[in-house]
Amino acid sequence: MGLTDYLQILRKFWISITAVTLMGLAVGAIASLLATPTYTSSVSVYLTVQSGDSAADLSQGSSYTERQVKSFAQIIEAPVVLQPVVDQLQLGISAGQLAGRVTVQVPANTSILNISVVDTDANRAAATARATGDQLIKTVANLSPKSSSGQATVIATVITPATVPTSWTTPRVAQNLALGLLLGLLVGVGQAVLRRVLDTKVRNAEDIAKVTDVPVVATMAYDPETKKHPLPVITDPYSLHAEEFRRLRTNLQFLGVGPRGGAIAFSSSLNSEGKTTTVLNTAIALAQAGKRVLLIDADLRRPRVAPRLNLESNAGLSTILVGRAHLEDVVQPVHGVDVLAAGRVPPNPSELLGSSAMRDLITEGLNHYDWVLVDTAPVGMVADTAVLASAVGGVLLVVESGRGDVTQLEDSITAVQTAEGRVMGIVLNKLKAEDAGSRRSRYYGEAYGDVAAPEAPTRALDEPQPDATPARAMRSADLAASW
Repeated sequence: MGLTDYLQILRKFWISITAVTLMGLAVGAIASLLATPTYTSSVSVYLTVQSGDSAADLSQGSSYTERQVKSFAQIIEAPVVLQPVVDQLQLGISAGQLAGRVTVQVPANTSILNISVVDTDANRAAATARATGDQLIKTVANLSPKSSSGQATVIATVITPATVPTSWTTPRVAQNLALGLLLGLLVGVGQAVLRRVLDTKVRNAEDIAKVTDVPVVATMAYDPETKKHPLPVITDPYSLHAEEFRRLRTNLQFLGVGPRGGAIAFSSSLNSEGKTTTVLNTAIALAQAGKRVLLIDADLRRPRVAPRLNLESNAGLSTILVGRAHLEDVVQPVHGVDVLAAGRVPPNPSELLGSSAMRDLITEGLNHYDWVLVDTAPVGMVADTAVLASAVGGVLLVVESGRGDVTQLEDSITAVQTAEGRVMGIVLNKLKAEDAGSRRSRYYGEAYGDVAAPEAPTRALDEPQPDATPARAMRSADLAASW
């Protein structure tokens, strides 16, 4: 992944990242509150050697002292020093346990021993450090070599006495909070990256490009008003959503629809991904450009075109395929588009769609129209679209962003290709802002220009359409009644 991918992840998962980061900060705060405070008291002891007055004696004494310092630094944590301290202060612990509380540091090129004692009680820490320093002085006197006069050659002197600490050493609140914040941020970003890596959902055009060479011919931004106003090319022609359908209309001219001319099937991997809304708006956009368009509802299991347009639905495609009507008898014009409803749901939709009658119908449609758009059942759920794929110039797959995964998309493409059909393009539908990725500014930017949009049509979709032909609608009803 590149920098853009990581920025997209941060933008998309910022809520969870912030939550985990705050949790890390809270853990640091709780750890500081629950920790038992400890105090540190220190004592510094200086070691010196009694030597002659000559320069050679002083040099030898200095070197000897430095060697002795290293030895006595090891002795401090031994029982010979700490056991008398335990007995004197009645600490109730062993010399080994006290050694765990004592640390010794020797500054480079010095003869000084810095002894630190950590305890949960400030006064006891100071008393222990003081007693340890005093006991070290005695131990040095006992263990150091004696001169000819019987005096110790190494002398230990306290130069910085132990004092009672006024503030605790641990917990280090600021450090714990900073560490908790940092760890929380790392875990938050890590979980976001892991979620994105393991996420197989198709969310944007980049995800599609990773699994197939089929081009994304249109991207529809998520619009919560679509359910209320499913035909933006009619109700809100200056909207971004309507402009995307016009862009799709333009792109269709460059796809190369093959030997079947302008016959295109619209399908999806799953139900309710927006294929019917897409084909309806595309058909109307083509009609607005002066094209003759025939829209066929070939979803013979769950037909949606006629109910969306409030048209007669009892006679239509199934009526033609069983030989009880002709195209001109049941087609219904609306919004400049001739619509062929699905008709009554048959018991054998796959057989009807794969029949020669269906191919003849598409051929007839191409003889009278510039475009024949076919709304079909989801290819990932039933075989209807696959059997119809070779009868049309190509198939457009509508993919809802964030719903289907890449495996379902690959399976749908394979199903069409296996049936000797061609997936000519993919329409990415309901793209949310957080999933837009590098195309975010394109699909979620300001509208171009300050052109005032005209008032939306006041005619409701459930009212009779102005270009509907009453006689034809009546003839469709009569055919349905006689079937």
